[in-house]
Amino acid sequence: QVQLVESGGGSVQAGGSLRLSCAHSWAGYACLGWFRQRPLEDREGVAAISTGDGSTFYADFVKGRFTISRDSAKNTVYLQMDNLSPEDSAIYYCAADMTSCAWLNQLVQLDYWGQGTQVTVSS
Repeated sequence: QVQLVESGGGSVQAGGSLRLSCAHSWAGYACLGWFRQRPLEDREGVAAISTGDGSTFYADFVKGRFTISRDSAKNTVYLQMDNLSPEDSAIYYCAADMTSCAWLNQLVQLDYWGQGTQVTVSS
């Protein structure tokens, strides 16, 4: 059974940092990453990492502020978020896809995601 379990969300002031973690139950995905979603909005890809060669991909709005990484021995993917702003407030979901990281920039089908963790940034 596929399981993606996020942790590390919370509340922080603008300029602060949070680190999200996602423990995944299987190591065979082609791509792991994060997307976020605000009420009544579509999901928004944040960052992704290819499990094959370790390539990382970022949405333009997080480049230079967020870092995605992976510990394959622990079956865990991380999202280090620095210099947070109120616009980053959302529910953050861990994502896994069997095929590619295309979901990061396109509203295409995504295979699996977790239950989400709330990130709230106050000004």
